[in-house]
Amino acid sequence: MHPGKIYTIGDVHGCNVELEDLLNQLNLGEHDMVVFVGDLINRGPDSLAVLDIARNLPGAYCLLGNHELRLNRYHQSGDRSILKDYDWETIPKLSEQDWRFMQEFHPNLHFPGLQTVVVHGGFLPDKPWDEQSVDVVTQIQVMNRKTGKWGKRSDVSGGESWMKYWQGPPFVVTGHTPRSAVVRTKWSICIDTGCVYGGKLTAYELTEDQIFQVDARQPYVTKSLTTSA
Repeated sequence: MHPGKIYTIGDVHGCNVELEDLLNQLNLGEHDMVVFVGDLINRGPDSLAVLDIARNLPGAYCLLGNHELRLNRYHQSGDRSILKDYDWETIPKLSEQDWRFMQEFHPNLHFPGLQTVVVHGGFLPDKPWDEQSVDVVTQIQVMNRKTGKWGKRSDVSGGESWMKYWQGPPFVVTGHTPRSAVVRTKWSICIDTGCVYGGKLTAYELTEDQIFQVDARQPYVTKSLTTSA
């Protein structure tokens, strides 16, 4: 068992000031651990500052989000066709140290003693969590149980949150799907509360089942947040 507290932090998306606000609220101890659930970069005001904070934070562990996955694949292949327009705001600013750091991000983190897995996107419900592809675990938001299709909310007709169907153990802590509030089921919790869209930046502490939040200083991207899948 980890000797300190374990704080998981939802999608930061370049919101460096809010991340500093949240870390100040957490008042981390010497043995505490911080797990970023992925998507540290893009959309927000300062992705490089966020990477710098994470890289220099003692006890920090970074998970791979769909944004880091896409940029890593571009960096390895040179294939510009996979990129989004806003990627070009981040890419020219990244140093070789930043690229190396992002390539070290992990697809998930398992805490066996807590029967908990932390992951960016989520899991398909009918397959063991540790046998699922990096594309699934970083990108799934919803699935259609009848057709078997999965993906973004906007891409899957009749899709419902994968969380609705997930039956643990393990309990799953996830981000990726921004909502106006933390969403929880018996076997999962989503802590992406849309900071970059003017919502909140959320931390969830595993050992004592606690939520910590700070408000966004402002909306950096326009998007309506709902509590639905």
